[in-house]
Amino acid sequence: MRPPRIPPRAVGFPKLLACSSRRCRPFSSAVGLQAPRAGAVTALGPSAFFLSNRLFDRSNCLEALVSNFRPRASSTTSAAPSSTTLNTAPIPPSPAELPPHRRRQALKQANAAASAASDVPMPPDASSLLAADAAAQPSQSFRRTFSTLLSLSKPRLTVLVTLTAMASYAIYPVPELLASSTTETPSLSPLTLLFLTVGTTLCASSANALNMMYEPSTDAKMSRTRNRPLVRKLISTRSALLFAVLTGATGVAALYFGVNPTVSFLGFGNILLYAGVYTPLKAVSPINTWVGAIVGGIQPLMGWAAAAGEVATTDGSWRELLFASDGSSIGGWLLGGLLFAWQFPHFMALSWSIREDYKAAGLRMLCWTNPARNARVALRYSLVFIPLCVGLCAAGITDWTFSVTSLPINLWLIRESVTFYRHQGHKGSARGLFWASVWHLPVVMILALLHKKGMWSRAWRSVFGPADEEGEWEDDDELQEMASMTAMNVAHKAETVKGR
Repeated sequence: MRPPRIPPRAVGFPKLLACSSRRCRPFSSAVGLQAPRAGAVTALGPSAFFLSNRLFDRSNCLEALVSNFRPRASSTTSAAPSSTTLNTAPIPPSPAELPPHRRRQALKQANAAASAASDVPMPPDASSLLAADAAAQPSQSFRRTFSTLLSLSKPRLTVLVTLTAMASYAIYPVPELLASSTTETPSLSPLTLLFLTVGTTLCASSANALNMMYEPSTDAKMSRTRNRPLVRKLISTRSALLFAVLTGATGVAALYFGVNPTVSFLGFGNILLYAGVYTPLKAVSPINTWVGAIVGGIQPLMGWAAAAGEVATTDGSWRELLFASDGSSIGGWLLGGLLFAWQFPHFMALSWSIREDYKAAGLRMLCWTNPARNARVALRYSLVFIPLCVGLCAAGITDWTFSVTSLPINLWLIRESVTFYRHQGHKGSARGLFWASVWHLPVVMILALLHKKGMWSRAWRSVFGPADEEGEWEDDDELQEMASMTAMNVAHKAETVKGR
């Protein structure tokens, strides 16, 4: 027996408004649903509806209803839902409607998206570029072997380290850079400079190769270092160890026999500190950054001790070269402090751009363990360059004009550090600080060389001659020498007359 038909109104069926240009009609069995036209879908209330397959296939109305339905607070007077236009995309809530914790999360996501859109990736690692070039060469070829060994040494870092040692050697306050046999005044030997350059380069290459040997697993997890030679198996671990031992031993020997034992000891200690302390400490504590900064500050001290050994008046021991009683060693410590401080704004900006890589590799850097402190440290150490430059002038290493000419580049670094601190690395501030630090160090070193104490006065006298009492140029040392020779002649004549 067929059950009786119950009309829709008896069970409280709501009215479904079919979207069309015609007048909407209520749902009934007698009137079929008409397919709505595009862009004419009307909003329905929060009740459930039964739509025919024909309507669903033609208008895809059900998906729009489900995705756009959002319950709202009920008003005091209940009213039937009005016909409003239904958007095909969900309407995001305004920030004022979000709870506080959701609001903070949305702000962080917005900052991250803005940073990803504005920041350009940092320059690729030089070792990775050389390793890629080596991999493209034929096996057992000379170019492949040379590129692989060069990539083990981290050439950019090695060149920077060597240049700081050479600059410190040249800044040492002696008049000339000539062979001792060609001048009667204290001088710096180019041969000593050659041994210093070669020895420092080889020691830095050894330390960098040992660093790569220790962390191939972490290098493989970072986009900037995953193409290094040991990660790509371009060289065996045994061959890399042999390269590190040979370069380290040769570099230490070159510094010992070509410079002095103090500089040789500093070079050997630098290898141990970088490869034996800094490298394993990276996975333990963020304090590794300070240890690495000490490593960078040793190279200027090596150059200063090499120059001091050339003009040593006593035994030339490490006490005289590094802790002279007359205060002549203060310049080496100031230059070492400059390199120590420079590494913080440079590395903090560089590491911030790859903080996720450091986190994935398990290397504990401030860029991800404490981003706020990361920015504070960069700002704090960028402020010490002005007093360090003034200290070089006060110690008699450079002229006082150096404090003026170095001020703009120091202020530029400070400004970028302040921007990095304010934006916490976002909005391109990390990249701005990184490039400011890249230009800052060579410019300051070149200015220190140009403003070396007494250099321009000697150049002026060499061009225009010495000055006499009538206003012409004359060298004071020659005057003193002539006066002493005159006094000796007078004494000699007096003795001759007395003997007669």
